[in-house]
This record gives sequence, C-alpha cells and structure tokens, in this order.
Amino acid sequence: MVARLARAVPLILPIVFTLLSRSAGAQQSSLDMILDSLAGAHSIRQVAISPDGQRVAWVEGTGASARGIFVCTLASPASTRRRITAGSGDEASEEQEIAWSPDSRQLAFLSNAQTPDQLQLYVSKGMGGEARRLTDLRGSLLAPAWSPDGKTLALLFTENAPRLPGPLEPMSLPSGVIGGKVYEQRLTTVDVATGRTRQLSPADLYVYEYDWSPDGKHFALTAAHGAGDANWWVAGIYTLQADSGEMKLLYKPAQQIAAPHWSPDGNSIAFIGGLMSDEGSTGGDVFILPAAGGAARNLTPRLQASIDGLVWRTGGDEILLLESVDGASGIATLDVRTGKITPLWRGPETLSLGWWNFGLSVANDGKTGAMLRETFSDPPEVWAGPIGAWKQITTSHHADHPDWGKTESIHWTNEGLNIQGWLTYPRDYDPARRYPLLVEVHGGPGAMARPVWPTPLFDFTILSHYGYFVLRPNPRGSFGQGEAFARGNIKDFGYGDLRDILAGVDYVVKHFPVDNNRVGIGGWSYGGYMTMWAVTQTHRFRAAVSGAGIANWQSYYGENDIDQWMIPFFGASVYDDPAVYAKSSPITFIKNVKTPTLILAGDRDGECPTPQSFEFWHALETRGIENRLVVYPNEGHEIYDPAHRRDIMQRTLEWYDRHLK
Repeated sequence: MVARLARAVPLILPIVFTLLSRSAGAQQSSLDMILDSLAGAHSIRQVAISPDGQRVAWVEGTGASARGIFVCTLASPASTRRRITAGSGDEASEEQEIAWSPDSRQLAFLSNAQTPDQLQLYVSKGMGGEARRLTDLRGSLLAPAWSPDGKTLALLFTENAPRLPGPLEPMSLPSGVIGGKVYEQRLTTVDVATGRTRQLSPADLYVYEYDWSPDGKHFALTAAHGAGDANWWVAGIYTLQADSGEMKLLYKPAQQIAAPHWSPDGNSIAFIGGLMSDEGSTGGDVFILPAAGGAARNLTPRLQASIDGLVWRTGGDEILLLESVDGASGIATLDVRTGKITPLWRGPETLSLGWWNFGLSVANDGKTGAMLRETFSDPPEVWAGPIGAWKQITTSHHADHPDWGKTESIHWTNEGLNIQGWLTYPRDYDPARRYPLLVEVHGGPGAMARPVWPTPLFDFTILSHYGYFVLRPNPRGSFGQGEAFARGNIKDFGYGDLRDILAGVDYVVKHFPVDNNRVGIGGWSYGGYMTMWAVTQTHRFRAAVSGAGIANWQSYYGENDIDQWMIPFFGASVYDDPAVYAKSSPITFIKNVKTPTLILAGDRDGECPTPQSFEFWHALETRGIENRLVVYPNEGHEIYDPAHRRDIMQRTLEWYDRHLK
C-alpha cells in the first residue's frame, strides 16, 4: 500500500497544485471585486443640517483622493442637489469641514481648489454660488464654526504643521534634536467681513475641541499643554474670552473628556467624561459644569450605555444623547433637572456624522436631525428629518449589495457579566456543514464592535464570503454597557477580556455548526495586542493575524507617541510600576506560543510603533514558530494606500485559508 502511494505521488501532485492554483486565482479575483465595490462606500465623511432644518450638507468623495461638498433641501433632495465649491467643480480638489451660518443662508468650508497644497477657509451661499476666500494661512485648518451673530468664524489652526494632526496619521521621520519643537493647534478667529485672522488661544496650549457661548463672548475648550497627540488624555476644560483671549482653567478631570457644549442660557457646560483610550473614540457619562466654575456633576451615573455625542435642546432643560448601547445605537433625551432618560429611538445600526465621527447634527427645533445610517447589510447613506422618522437623502451606493453572510447580535454570560457580540454567517450557509470560525477583536480598548458596512481595511465580514463564521465580541473594557463595564480591564489587560472572548467562542461552538479545531483570531491596534496576547495564553486558536499589535508594554511606553493614555489603564507610569506592565505583555509569556502568526504594521505608526511588531516577530523567529512580518511604507496607524489595504486583506485571507481549511 505504501509503495503504491509513493509511486502515485508524482502523478497526483501536479493535478492538486493546478487545482489549488486555479482556486487561489479565482479567490483573489473575487476578493478584488469585493474590495473594489467597497472602496467608495465610506466616502461620506461629514453631515450637517442647517439650523432652520430645511437643508442638509455633506462631504463626499469624488475621486481617488478628492472630496466635494453637496447640499440639498429636505423637501426635494434629488431635484435640489447642488455642489458647493471654491473651484471649477472638477474632481481634483479637496473640500471639507462644513459649517452652517446661524441664519442658514451661508456655508463655511475648507478647500484647496485655489491653493492645491493648502486648505483655506471659504464662505458660500447655502445653495451654491461663488465662494469667497477668507484666509491665507499656512498649516493645518480644522473645525470651522460660526459665532452666534454670524460675524466671526472660529477654527483650529496649527501654523506650519509638518504633517496632518492626530495620532492616526503617519509620524514625521525622526531626525535632529528630538522633542525640541512642538506645534500647537490654536483656536483662531476670522472676521467674516474682512478676513482678519487672529490666533486667540495661547501659543503653548493645544486645543482639541471648542464651542461658542450663546452670547458669542466666550469659548469653552478642551485643551492641554504640550504635544497634541500625547496629551489629549490629560486635557482640561477652559474658558476663553473672545475679545481679550483671557484663559481660565475651569475643570481638571480625573478621566478623559470630550464634546463640551454650552447650555442655551450660558450658565452651564455639558460634556462627556469617562475612560477613553483614543481621541475621537468617545464614550462615557454626561457631566454638567457651572460656567463660572465649580464642581462637575454626573447626570448619568448608572447608565447602561456609553454616550458618544450630545446636543442641548432649546430651552436648556433637555439634552439629546447619541448612545452606544449593547453593540448598537440609540438616541435619547436627558432631563437635566431630574436625570431622567427617555429613549427616542434604538436600532441595530450605526449612526454617525461620518467615518469615526460620532455625534448628532440637530436643527434649532431640537427635533430634526441629519446623520449617516449604516448596518452590516446597508451601506452608509445620509438620512435627515424628524428623529426616528428620517428619510433617505443620498443613494450613492444604491446598487451595492452584500456579498457576505447575514449578521446577528448574540449574547453570552461569563463571570457574572452579560457579553454581547456580532456573529456573521458564511455567505452560502448550510446548517448541515461545519465551518471554521474567525474572531475579530476590536481596537481601543475603549471602542465597540458596531453594525457597519464593511471597509476594505482588515474587515473580517468580507471573509465570510469565503466560508467563515466571524465573531466580533464586545468584552469587558468595551463601550455599550456603561462606565463600570468600560473600566473592567483596568490593570488587567488581556485577562478578563480574553476570558470573555473565549467564553464567546465556546458559546458559538455549542450553538452553531463551527469546527472547534478550526478557530482563528485577529485584530488591529488593541485587537492586534489581544491577538499577540491570546496566542501566548491559549492554544485554542490555530491561526492568528496581528495588525499594529503591542508585544511589550514596558518597551512600548518609551516608543509610542501617545504615552499619556496608558496611565489611566495601568494606574502608574512604567517607571513607577513596571510589574503591572510586564504581567500583561505578550513577550513575558512568549515561550508558550505555538500558533502560526501573521504580523502587519505601518512603518510610521505612532500609536503602535513598528518595533513592537519586530519584537514579536523576532521572538517567534528565534523560537521557530511559523510567522510572517509585513511592514507597509509611509503608513501610520491608519492604512491609507489602497494597494496596501488590498495586500493586507489578501494576505489575511491566504493565511487563514492555509491553516484553517
């Protein structure tokens, strides 16, 4: 029998290799088609409704790297759609950051139509017409907002910024004296009539967010001294006088803060406070602070949800809330006097103002809003109208249809906690078959796996097209179940959250036709860390893909560009308590690894620097564990190059297919 098999091998192998080659080629072709169809689906990046509730504007991709501004009336969106531009209306310019004037007649925006290498501030009539340029600045411009009287525009300006601000962007290559020059993002005002520009906030303070007071005489700021990327986690709330520039520190919180908003009477400032791991990934409770100074009061101390955004309603007795709740989204009202929360709408979808721009755009009536709505089966489109009774404004992706399996919300219990997750079925699901399972761990940890239309970057929903179940868990440390749950992994990274994830795998294996011997894990950022951690703690996973992971919290502390985020989670700096960092470091337990691991990283990532991936790769190489490390040039924490995104998805699919099929 053995001899017959030996003689047959030379004849069988060419046939097998030919079939595999054809299968791999067809698979790559289908993946290319899916990625191509998804490339423009997240092209809408900002939505804003006019104060009178009659019009909606949005920023939409118009080409490979360009964006345009569009506007229409809610009454007849299709026939009134117009493009607002400072140029000829071609697809080459970048136009973004829209803001309606208080009277709804004008739209402010940023454009590089006349200065290709630099955005400038423009004002146009609300339904189109010639745009008027207001500024001649050099650097980064962001977040324009009108004064209540419509005579002044404010924006965030970083003079001579060497790169786009924010820790997701590619870091500048290090050279020369390190740490000598800090570029501060300053609150800057522009006179609408004359274009006179004034940098108002101090030169040594980095401003993250701001809001005009109702009388236009002050600003509320979230700001911190020092480098902007690193110090968002220690920002305080300041007030700034619009005429003199006088600053006052109003509140220095013990945790992270976001979204300051003046009350309509000018007496209070509401904001979101909580344990947050990333600037822009907002979740927490609602606090109110006297504008004259004093103690902040938590209005939602027992809320079983995380607040992403808030807007005061006219009158000042109620605040509209955008909630992350149980993996999904909700809108509710909060009575400021009593703390009573009244749900207005809740659904298994994601509401946003654009990609990772969670908030609410609401008209002056407090009832009419505009936002992007998306699910696993519905691409993101602009919707507007009365809350809960919106109508669809755009049909940018009406021809798109899911090329992946259905997704449902599931729950399981672990150690007394109720854990939620999203489970995607294989596209051509047959209950009589048994399938491999992939676990995709979200980043953060202050974030939540949400019902979103897939993106071309490291999105495992796409892999269900190729016969995989996909589980996206929301373990302790995630948003969606209140602050106590979000704080569940303080000084405990990798332990409780991994047990929650493994309990979810057990649940899926028990209740769905999943092969327990064919389970893989992967993730990006904190999900990349959890992947590295998981393979040092268990042999349950037969294949792993770690994107922008963290191998060693001790060395990471001195390598990353945002070290202040770590202290709220670890309780102290690495120099004061190295043991708490070591106990959660994958490298501490590296000898336990047996799982084949693909490692992916951007070479200019400031959030999760490439040396972390090299450290894990070197350990696996030294120990003879199957691995591959791929580093993408000129990329930060977010991967932008479409070719790199495609390569990541192709390598990820091939890695799992090789080890799980």
